[in-house]
Amino acid sequence: MDGNTWESLREQCLACQKCALASTRTQVVFGTGNPAAEVLFVGEGPGQQEDEQGLPFVGRSGKLLDVYLDAIGLGRDKNIYIANIVKCRPPGNRDPLPEEREACLPWLRKQFSHIRPKIIVCLGRIAAQVIIRPNYAIMKEHGQWEEKNGVWFTATLHPAALLRNPNNKPLAFEDFVAVREKIREVCDHTY
Repeated sequence: MDGNTWESLREQCLACQKCALASTRTQVVFGTGNPAAEVLFVGEGPGQQEDEQGLPFVGRSGKLLDVYLDAIGLGRDKNIYIANIVKCRPPGNRDPLPEEREACLPWLRKQFSHIRPKIIVCLGRIAAQVIIRPNYAIMKEHGQWEEKNGVWFTATLHPAALLRNPNNKPLAFEDFVAVREKIREVCDHTY
């Protein structure tokens, strides 16, 4: 997996057969947005609509995510990139298995190395536990910042979880406001 260019990385990922999810997917969901973005949002994995369209966060939770992004001056078509831990939909929208995550993480690492984000926002518990640390407690730690090797990490509640429990929407909105403030502090071309 050399992935010397963004397009070659994308083409290699779209042809991936490294785990059993390859046999059940409709499409690989590589990601979407600006590959020169300073801010990278990472979710867990594609759902049914994402699998059908080949794009992350396009269903109801994606529409909610877009509302939050727009409220802080971000957009998937201009100044951020959105990807997932796993690039193929787990059957029945179950959590990705550890071996599926391990098979897919090299793709995400290559995306990181191409994009070189200054901020990574994990969307939900699983993304936070894979990217920030295994014992990350999303309800207790969301919105808090950690810095590793010059990159700032945070997590917020997954948009699908907000649809299931709308009472948590104000908590997530506070997290997005904090993302806007961190962008103003550490990024130079996002806004």
